[in-house]
Amino acid sequence: MAGTSGSTEQWSSRWGFLLAAVGFAVGMGNIWRFPYQLGENGGSAFLIMYLAFALGIGLPLLITEISLGRRGGASAPRSVINVAIQSGQSIRWGFIGHLGIFCAFIILSYYTVLSGWTLDYFVKAAKGAFEGADANVTGVMFSNLLANPWILLFWNTVVHLLIILVIRQGVQAGLERAVRILMPALFASMLVMVVYGAVAGDMAATLRFLLEPDFSKITFGTAMAAIGQAFFSIGIGMGSLIVFGAYMPKDFSIPRSATAVIFMDTGVAVLAGFAIFPLVFQYGLNPGAGPGLIFQTLPLAFGQMPGGQLFGAIFFVLLISAALSSCLGLAEGCVNWVEEHLSIPRARGTLLVMGTAWILGITSILGFSVWKDVRPLEFIPSYSGKDIFDTFDHLAANNLLLVGGALSAIFLGWFVPRALKLEEINVKDGLFFGFWRLMIRFVIPPVLIVTLMMGIVE
Repeated sequence: MAGTSGSTEQWSSRWGFLLAAVGFAVGMGNIWRFPYQLGENGGSAFLIMYLAFALGIGLPLLITEISLGRRGGASAPRSVINVAIQSGQSIRWGFIGHLGIFCAFIILSYYTVLSGWTLDYFVKAAKGAFEGADANVTGVMFSNLLANPWILLFWNTVVHLLIILVIRQGVQAGLERAVRILMPALFASMLVMVVYGAVAGDMAATLRFLLEPDFSKITFGTAMAAIGQAFFSIGIGMGSLIVFGAYMPKDFSIPRSATAVIFMDTGVAVLAGFAIFPLVFQYGLNPGAGPGLIFQTLPLAFGQMPGGQLFGAIFFVLLISAALSSCLGLAEGCVNWVEEHLSIPRARGTLLVMGTAWILGITSILGFSVWKDVRPLEFIPSYSGKDIFDTFDHLAANNLLLVGGALSAIFLGWFVPRALKLEEINVKDGLFFGFWRLMIRFVIPPVLIVTLMMGIVE
């Protein structure tokens, strides 16, 4: 391969790659998951830990995955295998790529269900369903949605059809074109919400919450949540970023691109906090309300505020843009794997991937109602009490992503020659390369392994 991408398609420009990578990274993890994680784990203390992990662990691993993809020039497993062959290592290292794609598929199956919630709530907001609603009404509204498998199935099907329409078109005509629309829509609607929060919300309380850390609230659980959030938000360990790297031309700088993705992803997460928490504090809502923070508490705020119908609709457009951009990135990695390993054309491969994900997603949908008492991994302490949806989320974010990240760091750090790494990353053998190599060899693997084991034990 000599470091040349073997992918049949490439990004049309560095901006196209950045939009796609940021679109994949910036999703519901930033806008749905990050705010309630902040609320549950001490506000700014959690934010500081998240930023440290995103830069100290996320950035080196993002460089690692993109490098593996560009050097290997194929699907996630084949890219790792190609690099292993060039390095004189066993092709069994391809397991890293298979694990990433499996994890991406698991996330895709329940992420599309969650994305369907955003479509349903956009319609509710646009119709003025939140107007005058109190806490009981918004709570019942959310409970009724989860308890109705037919509505959830309908919206889940709509999400799958949208993904199919985009992904089957290919990289430039489909994925890249879509994110050029979704990303500006996301940033524009988020800025509108931040400005509105500053004017109509309690920005003083938000600043205290986000900028005055209470380190007494930091526990091992907080650290584990911060690492899991960083991985989930950036998209490390899912195989998709390896595929994105395979589409990257040789003249793109991997370190600069990866750094831009990290800062843009983190910036959106912080902006989400400034968009959401002013309304939470203004209307006396609970910042630690958990996964229902956006779908139960914010509709209450939209129902009470002037112009709530308009701003509620804008906010859920923001969520739709974030959700779909991430779903597209997850689906692209899986379709790329099917194309290569099963020799199925993209159009049919897209239908196969999304059809299978749709079927698996039905288990999450039924887990909210008919199968609400099903606890698939109850025998494992860390999965105690988790329903099907929560089991998938915990398995992916807190287990599989950490395993994949640790294995990627070990492989590139210890088993790929120094000269090959320098050539692919295209940097001098100096301070930056030395820091990156130190992190992926000596710091990241033990941190992730200890975090994984402690999480399982607890």
